[in-house]
Amino acid sequence: MNSTVFEPMNMTNAEILLKEAKQILDQLGLAFFLRHGTCLGAVRDKAFIPWDDDLDIGSIIGMHGLSEELVHNAADEFKNQGFTVKVKVNELNLSVDMQKYGTQLDWTCYRIIDGSIYQWPVVKIPVSLHENLKQINFLDTKFMVPNPPEEYFRLKYGPGWKTPQKAGGFEQDVLNLMADIVVPTDATGTMQLDSKYEAAKHTGSLKVVDLEGKPVRGAEISLAATSVLTGLHKSNTNRDGLVYFSLPKEAGYVITVQFGDINEILYLEHLTPNIDYVYRPDPEISKGRTDALKPLNG
Repeated sequence: MNSTVFEPMNMTNAEILLKEAKQILDQLGLAFFLRHGTCLGAVRDKAFIPWDDDLDIGSIIGMHGLSEELVHNAADEFKNQGFTVKVKVNELNLSVDMQKYGTQLDWTCYRIIDGSIYQWPVVKIPVSLHENLKQINFLDTKFMVPNPPEEYFRLKYGPGWKTPQKAGGFEQDVLNLMADIVVPTDATGTMQLDSKYEAAKHTGSLKVVDLEGKPVRGAEISLAATSVLTGLHKSNTNRDGLVYFSLPKEAGYVITVQFGDINEILYLEHLTPNIDYVYRPDPEISKGRTDALKPLNG
């Protein structure tokens, strides 16, 4: 899998797609709300964020009459309307990934866990913000958003949410929020991130090398799963440039790598258990990469 960089979506196509999705969900009687950057742009800027790469909407299973069966039925209807649809199921949500007009639309249907939902990457948001959704006017159309939206933005993006930030800026604030999440006791040791290898608990590794391909000792590594509650785990590479881990499942992960002048946040890495990976900095791209980690022996 090649490393890619997030590219801005076509704003004209995005508007058409969002309105079409709203029409379908309204006809099905399914409540949804704007979330993530789509919500932030709609409320703060009254427009799409210029560098946003996809559309984000959400619903909550068990609220407003939504069930898993209805989510799957709606996914089928989107297919009937010409959307490319893929449904992903995990313990935190049902993610309906869709494409049309060359634009990505992510409809995430969250599970309620102890009165909260967990938004990407794993940020805790109270369900109470979605009980009485707020109606706003966006693109000359009525949409719903969490209520109050300002509290949602503070929880999702941190206190600096009013200031626009491109990729590589806001991610650190989000990771700081993730670090405060208290995970279930039985999940605290899931990742087993450590600079010392133990065969009984480690099933994979990450090797960090510099621009010359040499192992980096003491690089600061943070790792978190996005589809299971593991919390944010941290360690430093050993003299061979290695940290070891045990991934809970094949999924998307968030990883940060810091050493010298390198401070890169990899916001979406698709990783698989029982594989050793290598991180190499890109001298031309320091922000916004995805799937930058490669199998060590690949």
